[in-house]
Amino acid sequence: MSPIDYKSSGVDIDAGNEVVRRIKGLARSTFTPGVLSEIGSFGGLFRLEPGRFEDPVLVASADGVGTKLKVAFLANRHDTVGEDLVNHCVNDILVQGARPLFFLDYLATGRLAPDVAEQIVAGIARGCRANGCALLGGETAEMPGFYAAGEYDLAGFIVGAVDRARVVNGSTLQAGDTLIGLPSAGLHTNGYSLARRIVFEELRLAVDSTLPGMGTTVADALLAVHRSYLRAIEPLLDEPGLVRGLAHITGGGITDNLPRIFPDGVGARIDRRAWDVPALFSFLGQAGQVPVDDMYRSFNMGIGLIVACRAADASHVITALEGSGEAPRIIGELIAGERRVTYVE
Repeated sequence: MSPIDYKSSGVDIDAGNEVVRRIKGLARSTFTPGVLSEIGSFGGLFRLEPGRFEDPVLVASADGVGTKLKVAFLANRHDTVGEDLVNHCVNDILVQGARPLFFLDYLATGRLAPDVAEQIVAGIARGCRANGCALLGGETAEMPGFYAAGEYDLAGFIVGAVDRARVVNGSTLQAGDTLIGLPSAGLHTNGYSLARRIVFEELRLAVDSTLPGMGTTVADALLAVHRSYLRAIEPLLDEPGLVRGLAHITGGGITDNLPRIFPDGVGARIDRRAWDVPALFSFLGQAGQVPVDDMYRSFNMGIGLIVACRAADASHVITALEGSGEAPRIIGELIAGERRVTYVE
């Protein structure tokens, strides 16, 4: 029997070292003054800037990109999913009032391809720079026999901070408050199992096919980057009490995500006529004959974030959001009742 080494078993340590070499510069490009360590350390070191917070509360979250990765594999396009991941995680802590501090990534694959890994981390670094968030470290795991050839999984972990007095938790929400929706950039990172079944299995389209009536390819439509709402929401958070609640519309849609911020005795009435549902969602719904209620639980339907505020503050909030380049819409209001969403047509 020939000698067996790690490389012949499927793990290429040299390829792993090459990935680290390539991504060091990308990671350094995201470093903020709080970073005290280099990429390659066993742990990342981060120091809160003195004076930035009076009574800091750390807010952490973890997420993945889901089966959107399957579209990236088919399109052989890997430079956007990392940005998706960062923006999703940023939004998840933003809705509690937190600004991002640092980010960690986990990339796992069957056989490590340095070019692909570099593209993925380039997207992560781009997202981190745009959000003022340091890419502090991560893990790249080569796991032969665990993933199909050419496939990988990607997860992210974020830590942010907010002053305790400015935590946004929905506790002051009450009937009569206004709900303002901010546009999404497509599916973001949710609903892809349903979308892929409709597009690839039922319609038998390819990633380079043009979506009927939309003038864009399947890849461009389905790989549109998940938006970050940090820059739009930050100015509102600087006015204590102005924002009473924030909901990131991810898996479960408006139906399941909005009630997560409600106190007892509060529900919501959403007017589906208040915004124009983007053509991609209408196409998927019609092509797959998806029931309307399922659409609003599977997809964001064009609303990526919801801001809740007093009715008296709604004009001020809308003006501030418009000033940041957003196109906000009043989409409903809070009502007395069960913690659930009721839709009106």
